[in-house]
Amino acid sequence: MTNYVTAQPPKWAENTVLVWSVFGVLAVVSLGLFFWERRLTTGAPDGGVRPVPLGRIAVGGHSMNPPAVQAPVRGREAELERIGALVRGPGGGMVVVCGAGGLGKTTLAAEAAAQARAQGQVVVWIRWRDDPERLGQDLAQAAHILGLPEARLEEARTGRVSLVDAVWEHLATVTGWLIVVDNVDTPTRVGPGSGPPAAYRGWLRPHGGGVLLVTSRDTTGQTWGTDADLIHLQPLADDAGAAVLLDAAPHAGTAAEALAARLGGLPLGLNAAGTYLSVPTSRHRTFAAYQHALETEFADLLGAEHPAAATDPAVARSVVRHTWDLSLDQLHSDGYTLARPVLQLLALLEPAPVPRTLITPELVADATGLPTTAATVDAALAGLHQYGLLHTPETNQAEPGSTVVGRLQLHPLVREVTAHTLNRPEPTATWLAAIDEHLARAVDAVAGMPGRTGWPTARLLATHLPAHLDRNTPHNFTTARDTLDSLADVLDAAGATSEELLLLRHVTDAESRVLGSEHPDTLASRNNLANALNNLGQHQQAADLHQQVLADTEHIYAPDHPDTLSSRNNLANALNGLGQYQQAADLFRRALADHERVHGPDHPHTLTSRSELANALNGLGQYQQAADLHLQTLADHERIHGPDHPDTLNSRNNHASSLNGLGQYQQAADLHLRNLADRERVLGPDHPDTLNSRNNHAHARAGLARAGRRWWWWQRGRRSGGT
Repeated sequence: MTNYVTAQPPKWAENTVLVWSVFGVLAVVSLGLFFWERRLTTGAPDGGVRPVPLGRIAVGGHSMNPPAVQAPVRGREAELERIGALVRGPGGGMVVVCGAGGLGKTTLAAEAAAQARAQGQVVVWIRWRDDPERLGQDLAQAAHILGLPEARLEEARTGRVSLVDAVWEHLATVTGWLIVVDNVDTPTRVGPGSGPPAAYRGWLRPHGGGVLLVTSRDTTGQTWGTDADLIHLQPLADDAGAAVLLDAAPHAGTAAEALAARLGGLPLGLNAAGTYLSVPTSRHRTFAAYQHALETEFADLLGAEHPAAATDPAVARSVVRHTWDLSLDQLHSDGYTLARPVLQLLALLEPAPVPRTLITPELVADATGLPTTAATVDAALAGLHQYGLLHTPETNQAEPGSTVVGRLQLHPLVREVTAHTLNRPEPTATWLAAIDEHLARAVDAVAGMPGRTGWPTARLLATHLPAHLDRNTPHNFTTARDTLDSLADVLDAAGATSEELLLLRHVTDAESRVLGSEHPDTLASRNNLANALNNLGQHQQAADLHQQVLADTEHIYAPDHPDTLSSRNNLANALNGLGQYQQAADLFRRALADHERVHGPDHPHTLTSRSELANALNGLGQYQQAADLHLQTLADHERIHGPDHPDTLNSRNNHASSLNGLGQYQQAADLHLRNLADRERVLGPDHPDTLNSRNNHAHARAGLARAGRRWWWWQRGRRSGGT
């Protein structure tokens, strides 16, 4: 972004104009101050100046008193305590309450001001009006109220001292005050001059004897500097949001917490809903009815335009439909021309985190038709984040050898309002087509990544793919379906069964509608869905579905068809999970014989069937037979697949468990420990198979400890009996 330099008047001229403006205000105010019944300040024991509360303050026709708080402030106890501790403390300072529009920054500041005034502090409220000269007048007046002598102002008028320095030199000597500067959403314009606020040479400084409280949508530490205490406001918790609703509409039912969650804990949305429900003539009179109506009447209930919002920023701030437009307009005027279209693009995705790698210059260009570069997309995302419109949820610490994947997420109401109020020349279909094309590319890229590199991205993509399939049915059904299946395979390898289940359910339902329930593709998907249910421990649902699939498969295919054999084997596996070991073992024996006859002894299906028969025998207590089968299968896996293949690791785990069943605890513990190390290296420490190995190793160690205790008691008994 180009910085244009224009001719500036000399500093003495700027100060002279501002000081004369201040004098015009102070001349009137001083007459009023002369007649006040109590003095401005009294001597403090420490020799400083202790301000005395002066009642309500009005200067130049506008109030400098905080707005009244109309309802209890809910869920902000920690933030109020942080501000209160600074106000009560000996040092003063600067605190910035920041966050997106609608989070209640002004309300929090007003409550903090009310509490400070109740404690005897002098409170001055200044509203930022995007006018540095007006801010200078207001702060000079605040300093005058706090005892700044007119002689010092005269020095500023004659150019002997800078007015801003005179104000802050005085404020540094005075304690017992709280000055609030509200809605400083354009901090780079605060002045005087063009220096950044973080330089602390302008009107906002952390060096006073009291507390300067600033509210702003700008959330970056770079803007406010290291000496400012930043309080990043977050949406309210569900219980606090419910309290806000109940304060406004105490007779609207018992579903307040559910509605608060639906509104994402955004105070502006909660207040809008509570106000609506408090009106006796409203069509929807309960929290539950309002929440239900949001699904079809969102644009009317929360997305309605206000006619005065375009010309009155104060109105725009108070209306859900418009409050974020202020930030977007500011970003656009600051040169972030892609901020609004990128926000709109994100709003068309699902209400879940989006992998940062999906939002590429190519996607933005294909969707919007605007010229883009990596730098302009980065700048747009940074601007949205700076103004609290975009969040980057933190991930857990990255596993060794894994890739850190950035995540982007919109607040639910920001997303929903943006999606309902899209304003662009291109039709929505063009944008969605671009999104679908790039989602498919992202899945292809993840599927082609080696090892577990793509697993974190796959988990994030999963939530956005069901809508991708819906949008491409029926005209591009097969391609979109294959995209979901491809990602489901990656999720299966990652052990991300919940995300895999989401995709498999959607694919199965779509194939049943489009292809029919007995189509080979549908049967395969139903089988995969049942396997995912079994992996999640939902064994009865898995067994029921496998039973249906087996019946349909036997009806369509020959008894020896590979799909029939796999279906029978999978049903046995679900029965084994239910603890029906004998039925499972009988089915496994039949399946194993068929697999060996049809596929041969080394086929992956044969090895799987042999391993699962051994598991069933283990469940029946036939540990030696199970151990023998597992040992044979492990040798075959190592020969065919190598020592690090996931199937080899599974086989080694199963063999170790059978040794544990035989009471060979030391051998079992050693084998589980080796397998744990291999799984951590190959699959990562948080993979379900790795966690299973860790649990199995602990179980074997516990068995070894129990055996040691039994041996000790047996030896003690022998010694006791021999004396």
